[in-house]
Amino acid sequence: MQSMRILPALTQQINGCFTRCLSSNTAAVVKVHRSIYARRYPTVMVLPNGATINLKYHEPRKIIKLPLDLSLLSEAERKARIEKRKPKQKIRIEDDVEDTFNANKYLKYMKKK
Repeated sequence: MQSMRILPALTQQINGCFTRCLSSNTAAVVKVHRSIYARRYPTVMVLPNGATINLKYHEPRKIIKLPLDLSLLSEAERKARIEKRKPKQKIRIEDDVEDTFNANKYLKYMKKK
């Protein structure tokens, strides 16, 4: 008789757990769109001079890179940075192969059937 009372309580707990655990976010393929996250996530922040700082960020990101202020650089460094941003041109190499192969030279080695 007592096991009959326990059985509905167990099924209610199991069903309650399944309904509580499942949500629309469990099947999400893309980013979960939340304005406020419940916890803070470990993140690395990279300063413009290359130094790194480990911190806790409110969004789940791995790395945050701060932008470099080009006005603080010298003229040569500024030009070098701007040149790195430009797309690189592909170099075309044209090979002129002189073909001096003569097939008639090797006809004597062919067997006639």
